[in-house]
Amino acid sequence: MIASYLFQEIRTCRKKAVMLKKTYIKSRKVWKVDFNLPKEECPKGVKAKRVNLTGDFNNWKHSATPMKLHDGMYTTSLELDPGHEYQFRYLINGKVWCNDWHADAYVPNIFGGDNCVASLPLAGSPEVKK
Repeated sequence: MIASYLFQEIRTCRKKAVMLKKTYIKSRKVWKVDFNLPKEECPKGVKAKRVNLTGDFNNWKHSATPMKLHDGMYTTSLELDPGHEYQFRYLINGKVWCNDWHADAYVPNIFGGDNCVASLPLAGSPEVKK
């Protein structure tokens, strides 16, 4: 992992668009999670050339999960196992971190910032529609 001090931490993302959508797929017993970062949610003064989703699900590898720009929104989808809480963040241009302000929770990270959390309940949980 590249040392965090090489990256600029900016917490100026604006709080408005729906950025995290979860759908349980019964046939595969997984959650399909759509991660969406509207272009206007990028920190002021940062012109995004590439955006990557990093987190527990890809061992925080900065280039493992690129997001595609479509209609002003950077998007990617993952299928994740139920019964877990996954920490994640968006990495812009390999340097600027941005949080999802519609995440289920936030936890402090070892670098002095906060990680987003996507909570995915087990299939039998009341949160999962039958």
